[in-house]
Amino acid sequence: MRIFIALAFVAVTGLFTGCATPRESIQWPRYQLSAAQTWRLNLPRGERFDASGLYLTPQGELLAVSDREPSVYRIQIPPDGDASELDKLPNCFTAAQLAQFAPEKIDRYDCEGITVDERGRVYLCEEENRWILRWDPMTRQVERLNIDWTPVQKYFSKTDRNASFEGIAIGGAKLYVANEREQGRIVVVDLKTLNVVDDFAVRSSVFAPWGPHYSDLCWFRGELYVLMREDHVILRVDPHSHRVLAEYDFRAMETAPENKYRLVLPFVGVMEGLAVDDHDFWLVTDNNGLGRVRHPDDPRPTLFRCPRPDRRAKMNP
Repeated sequence: MRIFIALAFVAVTGLFTGCATPRESIQWPRYQLSAAQTWRLNLPRGERFDASGLYLTPQGELLAVSDREPSVYRIQIPPDGDASELDKLPNCFTAAQLAQFAPEKIDRYDCEGITVDERGRVYLCEEENRWILRWDPMTRQVERLNIDWTPVQKYFSKTDRNASFEGIAIGGAKLYVANEREQGRIVVVDLKTLNVVDDFAVRSSVFAPWGPHYSDLCWFRGELYVLMREDHVILRVDPHSHRVLAEYDFRAMETAPENKYRLVLPFVGVMEGLAVDDHDFWLVTDNNGLGRVRHPDDPRPTLFRCPRPDRRAKMNP
């Protein structure tokens, strides 16, 4: 996410700030998230890191990607303390591996989402060019998936390439791609044929003057989890019926004094990366190099571990 893009919303949303209230006739359960642990993410040499995507491997490792470069980082969570180091994966999306795409590349690599398939291949969605890139750890090569987006072209902004691919997930041999806005849409691609086979939109219970605005996707145990940054919620979605199964609100956690980031506009959220497991939601911020209100000179992003309230409810009815 880039803060300056949010200025385009001012004319429409300025009068509605503070009006994010639940919509009526919502049928799914709603939960409040709270953080059990938080860590500030350290990049070597104190460089800026805009965390824009998150993935949890089956081995329990968290991978993150920045929207400032195509590199992938492993988050090293310490046994104690509130800071985590970022370790760049070697030989992964290097300049040499990406050189083949240079003639067609528009601007810098703006990578906003990350996922991994069962063969260990790493996928990034690149926003400026609307590319899906795949790195194979066996061959150490990068390929660009030849996907024909024609069936969903109507949802793509003709003027704003920063309103494009913001999150990806893999489930059931399908690739789920989040078209962020201006017409938020979740696009489904068959990974074998690389054909678009479905597309849909889901909305939260939050009333907002803007349409659906998707920031990341995560697949877990046959369900799709959708991060909606501006609504400050996560949706759990049935990928077949497209029905919302549950909603998890993180607004209070995000705006708590110790976590609140300085923002150009008050309605802009900062959560951009999502990972899910049996016990926790993992969220990470893209705060665009801005510090927190209490620590304005500390621009590090924050990783949150949030125990799942739906699992607690099942264990303690």
